[in-house]
This record gives sequence, C-alpha cells and structure tokens, in this order.
Amino acid sequence: MIKKMFKSYDYSIVVAVLLLSVFGLLMIYSSSTVISVTRYDEYTGGQSDFFFQQQKKWLIIGFIAFLSTMIFPYKAYASKKILQGIVLGIIALLIFVFFLGHTAGNAQSWLKLGIIRLQPSEFAKMAVIIYLAAAYSKKQSYINQFDRAVLPPIIFVGFICILVVLQPDIGTATIIAMIATTIIMSSGMGIKNLIKLGMLALAGLILITPIFVIFSNQIFTEKRLGRLYGYLDPFANEDIVGGGYQLVNSYIAIGLGGLNGLGLGESIQKFGYLPESHTDFIMAIIAEELGLFGVTFVLFLLLFIILKGFLIARKSNDPFGSLLAIGISSMIGIQTFINLGGVTGLIPITGVPLPFISYGGSSFLLLMISMGILVNISMFVNRQLDKSQEMNEQPIKHQQTFRKPISY
Repeated sequence: MIKKMFKSYDYSIVVAVLLLSVFGLLMIYSSSTVISVTRYDEYTGGQSDFFFQQQKKWLIIGFIAFLSTMIFPYKAYASKKILQGIVLGIIALLIFVFFLGHTAGNAQSWLKLGIIRLQPSEFAKMAVIIYLAAAYSKKQSYINQFDRAVLPPIIFVGFICILVVLQPDIGTATIIAMIATTIIMSSGMGIKNLIKLGMLALAGLILITPIFVIFSNQIFTEKRLGRLYGYLDPFANEDIVGGGYQLVNSYIAIGLGGLNGLGLGESIQKFGYLPESHTDFIMAIIAEELGLFGVTFVLFLLLFIILKGFLIARKSNDPFGSLLAIGISSMIGIQTFINLGGVTGLIPITGVPLPFISYGGSSFLLLMISMGILVNISMFVNRQLDKSQEMNEQPIKHQQTFRKPISY
C-alpha cells in the first residue's frame, strides 16, 4: 500500500519546487547582503547574511510542511470538522491582527508568535481555496441554484476580503478575489449565474465605496499613491516619494543584465539603488546577474508547476480535488503575473512576492503547504488512472490453431 502510494507521486513537481526553493535561497543571499548592513542594519544587527539565514530556516520548516501535506490525504480537508476549523481559525487570526498585529510596510497584517512572525492574510488564500473547493464540490447536484449553491460561499469570500483590505492589504485581497473567481468559473455553474455574480460584484464595489472614503487616509497613503503615479509615468517621478524610483531602477537592472547577465553576485542595483531587491524586485536582480537565461529558468519552472496543476485538475474525477488543484495553480499563476507585472511596469506595484523566490516566511510556508497538497492530489489521480487501466485491460487468450494435414 505504502509502496504504491510513493510510486504514484508526481516527482516532477517535487523536483521543480526544490529547484525553485534552492535557487530562491541563493538569490536572496546575493540580493540582500548589502542592504542587510546598510538599510536594515538595526534590524539585522549588521549581519550580512541575515536574510539568507532566516530564509534557510523557513526552507527547512517549509520542507517539513511540504512532506506532511504530501502524505496527508487531501480529501480530509473537505470533512466538516477540519473545514470548520480552517474557516474559524483564519477568521480569528484576521481579527486578532487588528488588536495584536504588528505593522510593517504601512499595513497591520503581521502576528508575532514568539520569535516567529506570521502573516494571516497569506494563509487566508489557502483557506479560501479549500473552502470554495469543498463548498462547490458538495453542491454539484444543484450548482445552478443561485441562492442555495452559488451565493453562500461568495459571502464568506467577501467577508475575508474586507478583513484583509482593512489591514490595509489591497494586493492580497485582490489576489484572493482573483483566485475565488477562477474557482467559481471552474465550478460548473451556468452562464446565467456567472452574469449574476458579475452584477453582484459590481454592486458590492459600489457598496464598499464608503469604506474606502472613510478609511481613505489609511488605504490611499502617500506611498501607495506614489506607486500609481510612478506606474503612469515612472520617469517623471523618479524620486523615492514620487514612486517611479523603484520601477526606473528595475528597468536599469533588467537592461544591464542583457542575455548573459553580469554574473552571480555582481549586481550593481542591489547597492542601495533598488529597494526591496530581496523581496518584490528580486526578479530584477536575477535579470541583472544571470540575464535572460536566469529569468527563463525561473519562468519555465513556475509555468511547469502551474500547467501541471491544471493538468492534474483535468485528470481528476473528484470535483473537490479538481477545484483544489485549480485554486492552487491559479494562486501561483496570479502571484507570478502580479509580481512580474510590477517589476516590468505592466501593472502598478502592489508588493506581491515572487513565488518560491522572494524573501518571506509566511508566503514561502503557504506555498510549500499548497504544493504538498497538489502532489497528494496527483498521487490519488495517478492511482485512479492505474486502477482504471487495470480494469479495462482484458487478458488476451492466445489460441494456436492447427491445420489438418492435407490428404492426397
């Protein structure tokens, strides 16, 4: 039984995740050594490899979480007790943030648990994915009944998004909404219900407008407005306050890298020119040091994981497993697009880390947990395919026929 289980895992995903994680750790070391002793010296104590050491700890923790969720049967997440625990737990954490939260990056979105800092909004992504996958998989027999099947899960997602926006963390709330939209569109409901949801979302935006007005000073800070101005015309706002500073220096880093890059560890922009070089803009440093080849390596592995996830979802005959795989894959795809869109100026900068590569404990731990779940789904899918092949194969009977001897 155990032998068959381990034989059925999709180890290509495991290899891709490990390659990205180790490569990310290497690039965090390369991109953070300078700012560790300059910009963050009070926080790091002047230790040049501080961020590298911290991320190394998270890599070990994340790998343990990855192995645990890889073995744990994914179908158990849909059970009533576990699902209730996940939902109530994430709501409690998001509410605790308002009273016990630690502020970082103009958002009160962190909880300090001893020496560990966790960001509950990151884990809210996975909670929403599991909840929506479980809810819509159980409602398949009446999925087109709007009031009974479609609407209740949307109310939960809307409540989670409001809690995250009020931190304020608009970037994460946007990602949660986009992930939810992907799962909803894949749930099997009819086009009429999708149109109703679109109208409901528009009405919801109109209704929450007063919230944005009331908390405008907290939500639309000078830094956030600067990012918008910097996106619209980065070269007209190259100073730090104006917002174009990061984007312009990102362009410079990408341009300096060219095809082959300047060489590992040889970045110029990480010497204080490019803020957040180890987090949101780490891809710019990869482009500068390793060129197009380094960027292609990262994008290929990320795209491989995303497509693998959707392929697993397509092969699964379990609605819960299929929607769960779609949610996980879309989460990685959306985060990758938003991060790279900000680095290249395609969309405004939102402070979203690059999956598996950027520095950040909560984000990395969430990704490793989600990857473990995806690998576990792949195991069940492969076992299901093996069983169906065994049932369809019929033993072929080889009958040897003999001719009668010709009589003359």
